[in-house]
Amino acid sequence: MKERLDRVLAHLGLGTRKEVGRLIRAGEVRVDGMVVRDRGFKLDPEAARIELRGEPLHYARHFYVLLYKPAGVITATRSDSEETVLDLLPNDLWRDDLRPVGRLDRDTEGLLLLTTHGTLLHRLTHPRWKVAKVYYAELAADLPADATRRFAAGIAGFAPAGLEVLSPRAARVTLREGKYHQVRRMFAALGSPVAYLLREGFGPLELQGLEPGGARSLEPREVGALLKAVDLG
Repeated sequence: MKERLDRVLAHLGLGTRKEVGRLIRAGEVRVDGMVVRDRGFKLDPEAARIELRGEPLHYARHFYVLLYKPAGVITATRSDSEETVLDLLPNDLWRDDLRPVGRLDRDTEGLLLLTTHGTLLHRLTHPRWKVAKVYYAELAADLPADATRRFAAGIAGFAPAGLEVLSPRAARVTLREGKYHQVRRMFAALGSPVAYLLREGFGPLELQGLEPGGARSLEPREVGALLKAVDLG
């Protein structure tokens, strides 16, 4: 499908439509070897060879970023008073159309996916697709002896979940829901409040290799696995 050149360049994060229009009018953009000065020039971005100041641009229809959200940062795209997950991204990953897939509350750390792919975002967060989320929790009181059984049966009104007890005050939880403060509310129902919570996994994605506040683009194999998990690939 053909699109306007200024829209394609803006989509690639090179500036607003007005800003990329200046680059086009200045003759700094080539399409298939030809200088194009018309910002409304139509092209197929997936087939055309686009260059900016002689450097090739690599078009992607959607963008996917894996972020290690630290505690104290809110899962939002903008705020006048607080640091958001978008504020953490380096310039080469930042885009104003990235949206977080689900939420991590202010005090929860760990894996957060951000994407421009609206259909994927919807499916990953919809209960129908039952995408697994894995959390590591440290607790303020010992777990009861029947904690695993009670999680497996469903607790505090939530669907059954997997619980791996690591020590009297540490456990790993696997959920296929994503309700408000769910992990904290489930442990509170056992009488073992959460002292620390980290999301380690989301579907086929794992947090390994990132430090708090770090971010990276997804690898093609990870994108493919995500799409396959919700019947989009």
